[in-house]
Amino acid sequence: MPSKRIGVLGASSFAGQRALKQLVAQGYEVIAFSRTQQTGGGEVGVIWHQLPGADAGAEIIPLSPIEEWLCFAPIWILADFLPWLQACGVRRIVAFSSTSRFTKAVGAGSQDPAENALAERLASSEDALAQWAERHSVNWKVLRPTLIYGLDQDRNLSEIARFIRKFGFFPLLGAASGKRQPIHVDDVAAAAVAAIQSSCPGTRAYNISGGEVLTYREMVCRIFLALKKSPRFLHVPLPVFGVGVRCLSVLPRYRHWTVSMAERMNRDQEFAHSEAARDFGFSARLFNFDGN
Repeated sequence: MPSKRIGVLGASSFAGQRALKQLVAQGYEVIAFSRTQQTGGGEVGVIWHQLPGADAGAEIIPLSPIEEWLCFAPIWILADFLPWLQACGVRRIVAFSSTSRFTKAVGAGSQDPAENALAERLASSEDALAQWAERHSVNWKVLRPTLIYGLDQDRNLSEIARFIRKFGFFPLLGAASGKRQPIHVDDVAAAAVAAIQSSCPGTRAYNISGGEVLTYREMVCRIFLALKKSPRFLHVPLPVFGVGVRCLSVLPRYRHWTVSMAERMNRDQEFAHSEAARDFGFSARLFNFDGN
């Protein structure tokens, strides 16, 4: 018999799907919610529901309370559903933010208004969750992953791999010496499960990162080698990079690429995860871009 019930918001997301597998393997009764209707197939042991609209209030409340929740939906969406979660009986919640809160902030050197707005949105959403949880005596944790990759489904390193497959090279700005700690999606999912199970009474946010620190150039070299290709780089001045990005932006796949992304190649984005390791045993694998 399942030992616990747990609710999962954003269960159809990249990391959410991986967490479902881990939860079922550990004997949980999983109540999964997604904004889109899930039909057929799916993970055995998971009960799916379509998430009610943000203005639906308590229209759809489970028959039995669900005290523990994982939220893989964007943290700013979570704010709309806090009253609904309260009606469901939430007592513990683990939600996801991102280290982009720091790397895309104005103070980090980003000049892109959209990136600055994202950083501010993440920060304000974290604060809103903390304040709500404190008012309602809900134990909360926020996890901030670094660069997520894996299963050829991410929009980060898999996009680099697709570019390499298509063009046979990769453009770099300068030495591309900025430090990175890519984290596998299964380690992200495992962190969420460990955090909700943790007996640590603290309520706080944690950075979670990969088990290896690489420069941006080293990271891309690993991707070349995983694709069984010799690394080929084109070193491009910033003004030329801007022209290239504008040209690529006509293709839907590269529409989100910006000059700021190139500038960050030489900025460190290294985040220690020692606090997460101490409080709920988080650990992460070395970087291995092999499609799994």
